Amino acid sequence: MTTRAFLQHRLPPISVIIAGLVLATMIVLVIFAALIAPMDPRDVSSYSLIDMEIPPSFMDGGDPRFLLGTDNQGRDLVSVILFGLRISIIIGIGAVLLAAIIGVALGLIAGYFGGIIDTILMRVGDVLVSFPTILVALLISGVARAQLSGATVSEWAPVILICAIALNEWVQYARTVRASTMVENARDYVRAAKVIGLPSRRIMLRHILPNVMSSVMVIATINLAGAILTEATLSFLGAGMPATYPSLGTLIRIGNQFLFSGLWWIAVMPAAVLVVLVLAVNVIGDYLRDRFNPKLMAH
Repeated sequence: MTTRAFLQHRLPPISVIIAGLVLATMIVLVIFAALIAPMDPRDVSSYSLIDMEIPPSFMDGGDPRFLLGTDNQGRDLVSVILFGLRISIIIGIGAVLLAAIIGVALGLIAGYFGGIIDTILMRVGDVLVSFPTILVALLISGVARAQLSGATVSEWAPVILICAIALNEWVQYARTVRASTMVENARDYVRAAKVIGLPSRRIMLRHILPNVMSSVMVIATINLAGAILTEATLSFLGAGMPATYPSLGTLIRIGNQFLFSGLWWIAVMPAAVLVVLVLAVNVIGDYLRDRFNPKLMAH
């Protein structure tokens, strides 16, 4: 293999590099949002009705203080989007991690032990995936809101959303890990570990789990975009984050009320950020899926 062919085989496409830079930039921005944002949108005392509905600074009537304009409450859209982006990313990552932990654990158990345990776990998974994720999340969110007071719901809204999204997403991890575990369970090194008397927990965690994690990483990356979109959809429908803790979906819902009155930037700006975020995650996820595809790696 020539040096040029080797580099072409190893280096990711330019689109993946750009997507990685965009995603890394967004993560840095949300980490330091409190330092970068001109105002804290969670502080009601910082709202100024005098500055409400100002267009972006590059438009006629814009104010240099507000790069992307202000919303109907006088909040700087750059600040609101940064904090909303932080919430959307945290909930997306939290939902993916929780779903992965549950799915990997159950998939290992089902694939390793088989029998009635495998049958029960997989049938439960079949029942869950028969319902759309958004409907399950709406049900969980609605039940939580009915059982908790308004202040408690606002405080626990991120946790409720993470659990609601993860409840339906763990099945994909469980199925993938179960199939890989059944393959690894038939290999000689696992049989040898059983013969020498190693406990099942150690065999699953120390020997089988590392060999199935590549598939889990690919699924997690792809599902991250779906989790972020699910959270945005729930917030847009009013069943997600409250207005006091704005996510990108909440911002789009608020801006949608003013979309046809000429205040398009209130909805379009957070929507554009959401599209860029999801697109970047999807591009990276597709690359990882192709990169770790055994059929493609063989060529």
